Amino acid sequence: MPEPHHQRTLADTPFPGDDGQADPQIRDRLAAVGSDPESYLRAIAALCTVRLLVPVVATTTVEGRTEAGLTSDKEAEMAVVLLQTADGRKAMVAFTGLDALAAWNSEARPVPVTLDLAAGSARQEAAEALLIDVGTSHPLAVDGQLLDQLAAGHRLVELPDGGFGWAVPADRDQPG
Repeated sequence: MPEPHHQRTLADTPFPGDDGQADPQIRDRLAAVGSDPESYLRAIAALCTVRLLVPVVATTTVEGRTEAGLTSDKEAEMAVVLLQTADGRKAMVAFTGLDALAAWNSEARPVPVTLDLAAGSARQEAAEALLIDVGTSHPLAVDGQLLDQLAAGHRLVELPDGGFGWAVPADRDQPG
């Protein structure tokens, strides 16, 4: 029987029944993004309503040497994936489904999150952009003020008049 201090409790998933498949309507929205800003904003608003998968990979934190002189991983941790351009700018990646994530990197493990949480993680990692479905036929980049608003926990919504606005969560620490 495991010792009590080695037992872990995992939180319930916020996405019960999720099988990792992409929502076909989301992929349609990504495919519909053109040069007009409205199609881009519609895609972002749609992404605010679904689960995304942020890939994490194992990274070695401490290496060791065997008696035979071989290098081994003594300690490793899981880290989000960051891409870096030649000029040093960084971007974090997220995917709409397991198929796109596995095609991009079959070794990565998916962490299900909402767009605002992915944006917040990107900013915590000092990334300037969040790349959605990189390596597919319809990738999407989220950056600048839009990324900042999402990272603050706001969600983009399409208004009945065709415009867009921000849904801002109520402060849970404030009464009523």
